[in-house]
Amino acid sequence: MELNFDTVIRNLPLFWQATLITVKITVLAFVFALIIAFTVGVLRSYKIPGLFKVLLAVYVEIFRGTPLLIQLFFIYYGLPSVGIIMDAFSAAVIGLALNGGAYMSESVRASILSVSKGQEEAAYSLGYNKLEAIWHIILPQAIRVAIPPLMNGFSSMLKETSLVSVISITELTRTGNLIYSRTARPFEIYLTLGLFYFVLTFSIVLLAKQIERKERRWIL
Repeated sequence: MELNFDTVIRNLPLFWQATLITVKITVLAFVFALIIAFTVGVLRSYKIPGLFKVLLAVYVEIFRGTPLLIQLFFIYYGLPSVGIIMDAFSAAVIGLALNGGAYMSESVRASILSVSKGQEEAAYSLGYNKLEAIWHIILPQAIRVAIPPLMNGFSSMLKETSLVSVISITELTRTGNLIYSRTARPFEIYLTLGLFYFVLTFSIVLLAKQIERKERRWIL
């Protein structure tokens, strides 16, 4: 079959619009996922009441142990059965945030545990209390260790936004599917989709390298 990219060119405005929606969902979900990840990661790194520890562990294991697609279906189609109703955009952001937060919390916890216990003891000897030691001494060191896996989580979340098309959000993947259904040009459409995702993901990689370079300069 002869290739023809005229269809892609004609539909570029739709692709750009869908890209903005994809980026918006990704950024919002990543911000909420970071809040969840640091909250859960910090709490699970220290001694907390047994019930809270169990609840946090259950949250992490459930969201890491079940497919994101099922989680999105449950949040958007399942929760209305118990009176919790939300629009598709909110469901997508919440689903991605909860899923990403569970994975990234383990990266945060590992980063905190990688900081020498001597750092915390030194902080106490200087008069810091536990919260001050965590905020001023432990977290700044842990964040530098956590940056690469967190940026990988950002990249993964961007690609996982393709799943939110199942709850009727017209992001990149759904836009591509709709254009394909009208034009029957799968090669050109899905090649274009792949290029859009690659450019977005590669931009995150460049951003991550820039952040790591600045952190390395700060350490030196």
